[in-house]
Amino acid sequence: MVERLPSLFLRVEGVAVLAAALVLYFDLGYEWWLLVLLLLAPDLSALGFLAGQRVGTAAYDIAHLEALPLALAVGGYLGDSDVAVKLGLIWLAHIGMDRAVGYGLKYPTSFKDTHLQRV
Repeated sequence: MVERLPSLFLRVEGVAVLAAALVLYFDLGYEWWLLVLLLLAPDLSALGFLAGQRVGTAAYDIAHLEALPLALAVGGYLGDSDVAVKLGLIWLAHIGMDRAVGYGLKYPTSFKDTHLQRV
């Protein structure tokens, strides 16, 4: 059981990130249809795998790094840009959703090798 705790904790964190992003998104009165339209957009980064394993891994991992949407949302908040906040929260919700179901950052060895598990 103890050896599975890190994976469980990472999934719980994913649920928390997803929930927080959605609560903030809807509390700010943003459009539900935009969330539905863009929620899976970060997965377009997987097209980088068409250029090879290393390029695909880098593209996917950059698009699934929590720091980027956090910076976008906070920057949007500080700069009074609803568009940046919306996009940052949608992007963050996507990452949280991925982590909650077990999709993590990729290793260059295989698309199925992630920091959470082998999928």
